[in-house]
Amino acid sequence: MKGIHYALSKPAGERPGIIVFLDGDYSDHPGEMRSLVRPIIEDGFDMIIGSRTMGARERGALLPQALFGNALATTLIKWLYGVRFTDLGPFRAIRFDKLLGLGMSDMTYGWTVEMQIKAAKQGLRCGEAPVSYRKRIGVSKVTGTLGGTVKAGYKILWTIFKNIG
Repeated sequence: MKGIHYALSKPAGERPGIIVFLDGDYSDHPGEMRSLVRPIIEDGFDMIIGSRTMGARERGALLPQALFGNALATTLIKWLYGVRFTDLGPFRAIRFDKLLGLGMSDMTYGWTVEMQIKAAKQGLRCGEAPVSYRKRIGVSKVTGTLGGTVKAGYKILWTIFKNIG
């Protein structure tokens, strides 16, 4: 899981205006990147989350434990931080300078929720766009095992509560 930290520590040449994150396991559709980037360019958003819960999902792509965890986490974020999200999915776009200003530190399961909470706390203009989601290739190390599900759930909840204040 070096994605976000690699992107922040190894920028090639010029820094991008916008950076997009997506899973490389076939579950996200790179062709839908425009729906994440367009609101940033045209409407002044700082970050757009690709919402798998608002978009079309292949049957079995988002497992019950992921749906439950997502609903719980986004409800807690709304109650504790006053910002409504429908998903913690990794397919997202953010202005690069805003990303650097978030001071991201999580290197595992909590990076998506950390980004969303810190963006909310800093008053970034955040939105969501529906994205399609399909079954991944291979077995998920998060929702594909009981241990992964428990670790991810704990880390996400810990991240939500540690950032209060």
